[in-house]
Amino acid sequence: MNDLTLPLSGLSSVGGKSVVARFDGGMLSSNSGVLALAEVEKRLRVADRVARCIDDPRRPDQIIHSLADMIGFRMKMIAAGYEDGNDANRLRCDPVFKMAQDALPSGRDLASQSTMCRLENLPGVRELVVMGRAMVDLYCASFRQVPKRIVLDIDDTFDAVHGGQQLRLFNAHHDEYGFQPIVVFDGDGRFVGAVLRPAKRPSGAEIRPHLRRLVRAIRSNWPNTRILIRANSHYCSPQVIDWCRANDVDFILGVAPTTTLRKHVADLESSTMARFEVSSKTNKVRRFKEFFDGAASWSRVERIIARVEVGAQGADTRFIVTNLASGKAKALYEDVYCRRGAAENHIKSWKTHLAADRTSCTRATANQFRLFLHAGAYWLMWGLRAAMPKRSSFAVAQFDTLRLRLIKIAARVVEMKTQIRLHLPTSCPDQRILRIVLSRIPQLAI
Repeated sequence: MNDLTLPLSGLSSVGGKSVVARFDGGMLSSNSGVLALAEVEKRLRVADRVARCIDDPRRPDQIIHSLADMIGFRMKMIAAGYEDGNDANRLRCDPVFKMAQDALPSGRDLASQSTMCRLENLPGVRELVVMGRAMVDLYCASFRQVPKRIVLDIDDTFDAVHGGQQLRLFNAHHDEYGFQPIVVFDGDGRFVGAVLRPAKRPSGAEIRPHLRRLVRAIRSNWPNTRILIRANSHYCSPQVIDWCRANDVDFILGVAPTTTLRKHVADLESSTMARFEVSSKTNKVRRFKEFFDGAASWSRVERIIARVEVGAQGADTRFIVTNLASGKAKALYEDVYCRRGAAENHIKSWKTHLAADRTSCTRATANQFRLFLHAGAYWLMWGLRAAMPKRSSFAVAQFDTLRLRLIKIAARVVEMKTQIRLHLPTSCPDQRILRIVLSRIPQLAI
């Protein structure tokens, strides 16, 4: 029995007065900021783009919830912190979520968990490939002007699973079964793509077709834009290097240290160590060297940049390889390659703040679709942050901070004959920035 009129027990008195609390407030929501995400979604049209990639087998005259409505509802749920499909049963009657889906608060409830489950298992492999292309088109549409150059950060991240999912694989390093999807962001944190795969290091033969599809999709939108691929040593393989050169793609990749490479910097390491010994030893000594060399499996020698750093913990030498002809070694390493560390923050936003590792479906196609759903939620949060004033602290805030401050706002919803009124807390500390961001969302480039 769940009687909403019964008082909530266990509350202490305040100022000598008893506290009586009941769940009878009526049409209330604790997620009124979802309406701001709805405005972002209307601008980016993420749900529509994804829905167009799926063939709907249902009879048109019996459809209650369209694919775009279900996908939009699911993405907003994820962005608001409800990553589990079961949450749909509790949120489908939330008045603000209804309004975010362009429905009246008193109207029909949104899609249930069972409907969401059928949706996640609907797309096939071919539709998911088209969906990946739609994500790239969304990325290209997010620019006001065609850029002269873009930087794509490619990385993989471990995703532990606890079931019999297709494609799962035991990873000895993590000592768990899981996936290791390849994800791609650009240098400004825009989401570009994600591919579900087993939990193992990607090979060059696997990376090359992924790059081919990605670059082909980008160049269909921007034929003359220069593309720079930036990644760690996992992606430094002969197949990747040769493909980049053959297709006029720039690259800057980490290289695992080898005996041959270390011979080039032996003298530099010794002299750098000597400089550190005669210094105050409070700061590290860093020096650079560039040379041409290549592994036996490479088709040609490449430009190698070595960074030698000596500190209290000893010497640390790193290598990168690039086909960029211009630029000094120090600038290429520190100002270009090292900035790929920002991709770790983007992965954190997608994986941790938006729970993109919730890949618990049995079928691999359903889990791949989930990656795209969480990517759509990422775009909603990214659009919300992109609408912030540049000098505002919210312009660099993490997604969980944006959710806590701007989405988790209580509201009382009053539906009248000609209007719907939202009564927000007078004491809301971030009402000013919410006013500003709602006025700026229509200026997002799409």
